[in-house]
Amino acid sequence: MGRSTPFYACQSCGAQSRQFFGRCPGCGSWNSLVEQSNPAADGRRRRAAPAPPPEGAAPRARRSEPIHSVGERPLRRLATGFPELDRVLGGGLVPGSLVLVGGDPGIGKSTLLLQSARALADSCSVLYVSAEESAQQVKLRWRRLGPEQGTKEEEPLQQAGLQLLAETDLELVLQELEALRPAVAIIDSIQALHDAELSSVPGSVSQVRDCAAALQRLAKRQDTALLLVGHVTKEGMLAGPKVLEHLVDAVLTFEGDRFASHRLLRAVKNRFGATHELGVFEMRDRGLAEVTNPSELFLGGEGPCPGTATIVACEGTRPLLVDLQALVSSTSYASPRRTATGIGINRLHQILAVLEKHLGLPLSRFDCYLAVAGGLDVEEPAADLGVAAAVVASFRDLTLPAGTVLVGELGLGGQIRPVGQLELRLQEAARLGFTRAVVPRGGGLAPAAAALGLELLEAGGVAEALVAALGVNPAAD
Repeated sequence: MGRSTPFYACQSCGAQSRQFFGRCPGCGSWNSLVEQSNPAADGRRRRAAPAPPPEGAAPRARRSEPIHSVGERPLRRLATGFPELDRVLGGGLVPGSLVLVGGDPGIGKSTLLLQSARALADSCSVLYVSAEESAQQVKLRWRRLGPEQGTKEEEPLQQAGLQLLAETDLELVLQELEALRPAVAIIDSIQALHDAELSSVPGSVSQVRDCAAALQRLAKRQDTALLLVGHVTKEGMLAGPKVLEHLVDAVLTFEGDRFASHRLLRAVKNRFGATHELGVFEMRDRGLAEVTNPSELFLGGEGPCPGTATIVACEGTRPLLVDLQALVSSTSYASPRRTATGIGINRLHQILAVLEKHLGLPLSRFDCYLAVAGGLDVEEPAADLGVAAAVVASFRDLTLPAGTVLVGELGLGGQIRPVGQLELRLQEAARLGFTRAVVPRGGGLAPAAAALGLELLEAGGVAEALVAALGVNPAAD
């Protein structure tokens, strides 16, 4: 038996070092190196490359095959019970896939997956592994989520297809998965599992990496769809090594303001569907409920007011109408203050510079505050024209006409650049009753907009677009 060889592993990036450093040499994070030790001979050494066959001997049989001769299997996805979750996944759960669900503590990850497990148990076998809560705690949440329609609350629905295991030992979890062979398994959470063969504590880089790899091998071998719950760091990133995100087939993030009731589910990575899809949920006393018309969450119902503009943002294949609110006021300091919520602050600085350069507005002497209604984060540049209209409307104390949406990217030369999925955005605006749309020139969508009942106002520059939207020249004194 060889001696244990101690080393230091970074809890942020997984880098290893024989010497302790206050700052990780791999990722630069401070105080993240933790001492660990693995047996020198643990039976997991890399196998040596096979020796070449003797001269004159027959070559070894190859295991590869031409790609066109690989057999195909029909892809039958499993419905999770939430059409919003199915769309974010690309149409449902793929057998044998690994899905990592991350989010802030208390955001509703366990609630979402337990509700999905209830729905999945009606058509297939489901194993819910609770590594953080006891079986009684999970059952209390299961009862709180509410019985099915037509049953009494005192007599909850009997679900033989939903099995519960409260365990943290990886070996026992693997044994249960092999014995039960469920169609879907939920691990809540991957950071709480531990492998007894490793000397590191649960949640460390080596534990998370090895536990996830062992679960992946088993899931691929018996076609079990695996849902892993992952913790996040204080910076909002998924905890554990980056190899965990590369190991799984899909990475979903559950976001939301803890002071608001709605939650946003995003697909950051998806090998079986589109990325950057968005699902919207609302937290209620009986668990999470889908929001069929999410644009209502991000639109103000008080009517038009100065400094407010409406844009159509696309999250994946879903268009969302969002209100932007701007406040421009005289500054009391030598350096004006700029604050942006929901939009990158550098993007706001760029738009303010373009407006000051091409419209002559002295915005450098004014404080500017910008916020996206509803707590949504808008990253695409198609919101630039709406930001510019909201800032100018607040600066001039103007109100955009009711029923107006703005879509367009603002270039540094003051031009309005085209954006993608413009026809889809116009269809969503028309469906919600908007009648005017300010868009980049040259899209060729005038006939389609007329059929939708939209007045299409095309513009090639920021000054022309703001005149069309506000009805007055914002550069005039």
